[in-house]
Amino acid sequence: MQKLIVDKKFDNKKLSDFLYSNFSGLTKNTLYKAFRKKDIRINDIKINEDTIIHAGDSVTVFIIDELLFKNIDLEKVYEDENILIINKPNNIEVVGKDSVTSILEKEYSYVSPCHRLDRNTTGLLLFAKKEEALNILLDKFKSREIEKHYLAKVYGIPKKKSEKLTAYLFKDNKKAIVYISDTPKTGYVKIQTSYTVLEKHEKENYSILDVDLHTGKTHQIRAHLAHIGFPIIGDGKYGINEINKRFNCKVQQLCSYILKFNFVTDAGILNYLSKQEIKLFNN
Repeated sequence: MQKLIVDKKFDNKKLSDFLYSNFSGLTKNTLYKAFRKKDIRINDIKINEDTIIHAGDSVTVFIIDELLFKNIDLEKVYEDENILIINKPNNIEVVGKDSVTSILEKEYSYVSPCHRLDRNTTGLLLFAKKEEALNILLDKFKSREIEKHYLAKVYGIPKKKSEKLTAYLFKDNKKAIVYISDTPKTGYVKIQTSYTVLEKHEKENYSILDVDLHTGKTHQIRAHLAHIGFPIIGDGKYGINEINKRFNCKVQQLCSYILKFNFVTDAGILNYLSKQEIKLFNN
């Protein structure tokens, strides 16, 4: 049994929308079966169909947890007593309810992410298993002593083999989107993104890029590459729908595939990681 209180976001909205938002594994079939059996109550009143809910309503769901939550197995790429690196799947947040972190917290007494990946970005995600390790790693990310490299499949082929891009980014929190400018503007922060062309596919007009972030802002890679005319294939927010359909791609083709520990200053209990490189795959 799960009991929830409706927040303002879902005031005057359908109950089904509220439930789908809160239960990652809930299917339409399971939900409507629960309606038929009157296994859902609003303010302790049994209901047998989808209905409108209001802020403050109490919703009780008599459905087993196995049908409410996704069962996600996380692939562990590297682990020792201080850190854990997993291969983050698509369509899951790093933190929050039903997130990578919440899944790992069921197994570890302490685990904390050292950086973030977008919900639909896959690949290497670094966690600290001790608070001391977390503080060191956050400091190393800040001083650029840890490199994150991404693979991006983009539409188009850059003329330059490699380039370091500089621009300015504005984050619109209300719209959950960022904007890029080539010149400084009020409210915009400076960003830098480097890419190297690894593969060219002229017939299909796409390329595979290695991308290195010098700054780590929200949606930076996706927005910056789209801004210079090379949108990531499958990206529903900054990409081109027509192109995504042409490639039959509904998932953004962006993956964190290399972590390099380039420590130049003391790293305490993590000194053994210096000069190590973790790759998601070897090709």
